[in-house]
Amino acid sequence: LTYGTKCPQDINGPRSLFQHPKFETVAREVCKTTISEIKECADEPMGKGYLVSCLVDHRGNITEYQCHQYITKMTAVIFSDYRLICGFMDDCRNDINLLKCGSVRPGEKDAHSQGEVVACLEKGLVKEAEEREPRIRVSDVCKKAILRVAELSSDDFHLDRHLYFACRDDRERFCENTQAGEGRVYKCLFNHKFEESMSEKCRDALTTRQKLIAQDYKVSYSLAKSCKSDLKKYRCNVENLPRSREARLSYLLMCLESAVHRGRQVSSECQGEMLDYRRMLMEDFSLSPEIILGCRTEIEHHCSGLHRKGRTLHCLMKVVRGEKGSLGVNCQQSLQTLIQEADPGADYRIDRALNEACESVIQTACKHIRAGDPIDPRVTPLDPVLYRKCQGDASRLCHTRGWNETSEMIPPGAVFSCLYRHAYRTEEQGRRLSRECRAEVQRILHQRALDVKLDPALQDKCMIDLGKWCSEKTETGQELECLQDHLDDLVAECRDIVGNLTELESEDIQIEALLMRACEPIIQTFCHEMADNQIDSGDLMECLIQNKHQKEMNEKCAIGVTHFQLVQMKDFRFSYKFKMACKEDVLKLCPNIKKKVDVVICLSTTVRNDTLQDAKEHRVSVKCRKQLRVEELEMTEDIRLEPDLYEACKSDIKNYCQNVPYGNAQIIECLKENKKQLNTRCHQKVFKLQETEMMDPELDYTLMRVCKQMIKRFCPEADAKTMLHCLKQNKNSEVMDPKCKQMITKRQITQNTDYRLNPALRKACKADIPKFCQSILSKAKDDSELEGQVISCLKLKYADLRLSTDCEDQIRMIIEESALDYRLDPQLQMHCSDEISNLCAEEAAAQEQTGQVEECLKVNPGQTQKHTIKYNSIKCTI
Repeated sequence: LTYGTKCPQDINGPRSLFQHPKFETVAREVCKTTISEIKECADEPMGKGYLVSCLVDHRGNITEYQCHQYITKMTAVIFSDYRLICGFMDDCRNDINLLKCGSVRPGEKDAHSQGEVVACLEKGLVKEAEEREPRIRVSDVCKKAILRVAELSSDDFHLDRHLYFACRDDRERFCENTQAGEGRVYKCLFNHKFEESMSEKCRDALTTRQKLIAQDYKVSYSLAKSCKSDLKKYRCNVENLPRSREARLSYLLMCLESAVHRGRQVSSECQGEMLDYRRMLMEDFSLSPEIILGCRTEIEHHCSGLHRKGRTLHCLMKVVRGEKGSLGVNCQQSLQTLIQEADPGADYRIDRALNEACESVIQTACKHIRAGDPIDPRVTPLDPVLYRKCQGDASRLCHTRGWNETSEMIPPGAVFSCLYRHAYRTEEQGRRLSRECRAEVQRILHQRALDVKLDPALQDKCMIDLGKWCSEKTETGQELECLQDHLDDLVAECRDIVGNLTELESEDIQIEALLMRACEPIIQTFCHEMADNQIDSGDLMECLIQNKHQKEMNEKCAIGVTHFQLVQMKDFRFSYKFKMACKEDVLKLCPNIKKKVDVVICLSTTVRNDTLQDAKEHRVSVKCRKQLRVEELEMTEDIRLEPDLYEACKSDIKNYCQNVPYGNAQIIECLKENKKQLNTRCHQKVFKLQETEMMDPELDYTLMRVCKQMIKRFCPEADAKTMLHCLKQNKNSEVMDPKCKQMITKRQITQNTDYRLNPALRKACKADIPKFCQSILSKAKDDSELEGQVISCLKLKYADLRLSTDCEDQIRMIIEESALDYRLDPQLQMHCSDEISNLCAEEAAAQEQTGQVEECLKVNPGQTQKHTIKYNSIKCTI
């Protein structure tokens, strides 16, 4: 074959591609059996050159090995250079020049051979469809030739020279084991188009190919082959008519979907192909010219940079809902058309963004639900999937045959209310919903959690409470938040409904549209993996809580996250991860306890007792202990998450911490600094909190936050219980952060006010304290500091060399530390305060305490003896 081969003209146009006599001669020799088997080809007239074209059209049905190899090779030879495609250059000569797609001069071989000219023309064809007023239009005759060439290369990706060279490496990377032929490699590469490691040149070539398929479904070999009989059966395309809308992918999909919705039988192979291409349209908006034309402005303003894996379409849907601005009429119509074409409501797999985001939930909570069920043809005003999945349950449990049965006996909404009640029955209670129906009921409840107006039962049972507590909360989502805030005040029926909705919400915080909108920046920066993949229920909220005080966190998001935390405190069930990890432990160890904080205290106490008693086996399971730790750490961040402490200290917060913001444990730190002024009950609660923190410094939120970097530097291997001890050992290091050093000193001062706040001392001097200091213990009040009296008592016995070895080591350490910093000796501060302020004020005000106050008191013995206040039988003399 050489350039300029004369080809007989054919009134049918595209069939002239293979009209060379030599092709037909060889074909009749090697394809004898095949020609006899394929009637259409056997009937082709001799000498016209139509035979090879017919065999190419039917190459998917060729079983004769030599014949298949010959047809494949001949096709590949022709497609290696557009100038060898008979008739193609004549049809597209002017377009090649107009679009500047390469040279058409006879005998010249340039870089645009080997498929580049065809690729250039394809891009021109695609570009024309995406422009409202195209500057350059491809002629009709060339359009037909381009689409025919694309159709003929749809079997084997080697025939699409441009795509083949662009995707060679990607084919090896993603589709190494995919056998060429029948469009399989194309399909494989389409499925990997948005992988991070996919090359841009291959991605562009694949997108162009997909856009051609959108213009003519026959460019997809597998789709055309799988749906051929169904298309004919339901008259979705008419053969031998000029290519028009009947060839468009959108027309094909809507025609066949209409047949499915009417209850007609469409082959599983065809439905599988339809699923793939509906998903393709959903994941890449650029494949729909209508979206590009109608939504260009909206995409640029609201959705730039979100095009992959369907995110742009999801963004446009948010705009439709008014979450990101407004949508133009043309864009709204284009989006509606695309949704009709793709029909994502019929099968979640069509929406790749939804599918990937919900993958873990689908694999766990929804694994029993069969994917891809067609929508029930008996579509009613209610949710069609719910209707179909729950027909049997409604009949069995609610004594009705259909949703539309309404009478005095069965009022509107009664069927769903009935199903809702049975959805939460335990196995012991019996008469539960089927798995499929229960899943659909939960789905509807998730949707209705976004807006109270969507839930007739909630609106009915909570009407009084809505009016009483939430009359001013009218925006979407606010009514449910308000009811959650007043959960304990609601009437029983309303409280149950709100509680169940909140429990469902805890499984997937992404149904909280208002919160997700407010937290979008922090999610994109710190939690995008959880938001994209949904690795595990509750992970996203856990991530938001952990990053609540990042500088990127905005006020609305922080308030929303804290609100969710506060709601969780009302009921153990509202913390999904905690509930799932600890439900068996709670039933066994903490029965009849409902409030989350009480459950945490119950389980924590059990863990602590088992640890102190060196129990062989912990009563709380490992998975529960792990999640319990997360809950304990989260509760230390905001005093409102510890209701008993918050209630006891409300008046003191108002008096001493009015201008201190909640969060970051700032209120708790303020109360510690004003501890001597607190009311008795609040003082006792703060003391107990400090005792817990000293036993487990990891629960000291402020210490862990201020000293975070120093802990990484000095104590990376330290156990949580010995964290403060490790920091104390490194306090005087030259590279110690001053803020952390100051915080360590504050905790040392607190420890020395009472031996019970020093776990190491308490353990070491377990026998010495009752032996030598019983008189002090007998006068002590629970939950109130002893102001260092026990430690002073032990200091006297240390001087007399009467302490046990372990206790002696601890007291020596305290004496050494307090010699450098007088603030670590509460008795010295109490009995020598006047001397320090009058004689050593300058030394006491020094930023760094290195024993100068003690030295000052030593050099003024005459002055200090004027004050004879007793200091555990020692006058204030140094």
